[in-house]
Amino acid sequence: MSTKAKNLDNSARKTATFLGIELKELSQWTCCGTVFPLITDNLMPLIAPARILANAEKQGNKLVTICAFCYNVLKRTNVTLKKDRQKKEKISQFLKDEGKEFSGKIQVIHLLELLRDGVGFENIKNKVKKELSSLKIAPYYGCQLLRPAQELQLDDPENPQIMESFLKSISCEVIDTPYKTECCGSYLSVSSEDAALDCSYRILASAIKNGAEAISVSCPLCYFNLDQNQKKIKEKISGFIEIPIFYFTELLSIALGINLGKEIFDLHFVDPRPLFMSKNLI
Repeated sequence: MSTKAKNLDNSARKTATFLGIELKELSQWTCCGTVFPLITDNLMPLIAPARILANAEKQGNKLVTICAFCYNVLKRTNVTLKKDRQKKEKISQFLKDEGKEFSGKIQVIHLLELLRDGVGFENIKNKVKKELSSLKIAPYYGCQLLRPAQELQLDDPENPQIMESFLKSISCEVIDTPYKTECCGSYLSVSSEDAALDCSYRILASAIKNGAEAISVSCPLCYFNLDQNQKKIKEKISGFIEIPIFYFTELLSIALGINLGKEIFDLHFVDPRPLFMSKNLI
């Protein structure tokens, strides 16, 4: 986030500060493991996320993520260890050897969730300085933010509304699409590029077909796949029309009148400036 995705990182930090949220970066952070393990009798994949949760407990009672993968892994690990006493004891014994302890008191929250439940979309609406009502935005959730619903409990996995409500709070016109909760290809972009391109193309083509002028995402990997893959999709499919991809805090920063400089545009593969200029927004 601090190198190749500075536009996502900076927009998240600056909009949070503007809205009165104090974010303190977790010390000694490490990778969460990326994917929650499906094998239930091997606890090794839970050690990394459990270590993060234990470190977070030393600094506060809420752990906020801006990545859907981190949110999925950390929250499910938190739920699993709190429910399964035997697993918790085994993991805790391992962490004690490092001088750490997991108690299960930490709450894992996605930043979009914090805006809804902590700040309130109505409060955000009252702080908007630049109307974005001329923008037709398709919300995209991906596959990690909502499922499994019984553990994440963020929103309805089949008909989520948190992103729609957010976009409406900053005055965007919301465009509904049938692929908003489908996978973008995830890490298949590394192992099976064609499969990942097919996944991304379906999402992009559906948004364009339904009248969207841009797509809003809540996951850095979804942002990367949907934005960067458009170059290769154009090479494979003649007549494909590019569409800008925004991390949701980028749109929020624009609506709140926060100046992020050229960075917010320069790090996009599909340049959003033509769209904004056509709407007299820049």
